[in-house]
Amino acid sequence: MATMAQSISRSAIGLGLFAVITGGTIALTQAVTKERIAEQTARAEAAALFEIIPESAHSNDMLNDTISLPDAAVLNSGETPSAWVARQQSDLVGFIIPVTATDGYSGDINLLVGITPSGELLGVRVTGHHETPGLGDRIDTRKSDWVYQFNGHSLANTSGKQWNVKKNGGEFDQFTGATITPRAVVKAVHKTLVYVREHQAQIRQSLGLPVERGNREQRNAVASHFPEPEH
Repeated sequence: MATMAQSISRSAIGLGLFAVITGGTIALTQAVTKERIAEQTARAEAAALFEIIPESAHSNDMLNDTISLPDAAVLNSGETPSAWVARQQSDLVGFIIPVTATDGYSGDINLLVGITPSGELLGVRVTGHHETPGLGDRIDTRKSDWVYQFNGHSLANTSGKQWNVKKNGGEFDQFTGATITPRAVVKAVHKTLVYVREHQAQIRQSLGLPVERGNREQRNAVASHFPEPEH
């Protein structure tokens, strides 16, 4: 009987030690890799920023030239997201806004959306996603050129109905076997342009530009982009 009790006691101690060592190893690994992951994420984000607005196209320190965005909950990119600003001497080249599409096939899709002062898209890049390999992951420039088709589009040259994939009557290509992912990205980019147009007075003020009050025609142009029908 005593032998059995000793055996149970040794097993319990062994399991306890195993749990402590395993937990400690996981905690240590997380602590060691956390900083490295953050550094890699920041590096990837910086690379994407300079893909949208190359260093040769601006003269300021874009990574440290930022403005806070007003009323930006619609962008789903954090409580107080900031936009990176690119300037060539005293001229504004454009700004890049972080956005999260929350309706991807496999969860959130993090984007950077570059916009000129006149509201034209400089470029879009995907900085994080969990989309299906071989299908939805073609939003990534390492997998396809799909995301480049946004370049040059704006609210002025693309109507509200066109901000959708071709399968749903829109302007943008979908992927074979994957419609939800590209549609989520198109929707997020469109929403970003509308956000900028609606908040152009505050954004221009933050950028140090003269505030231009939108005329009736501009307000109607924004209104024409809502509501966006879902199919």
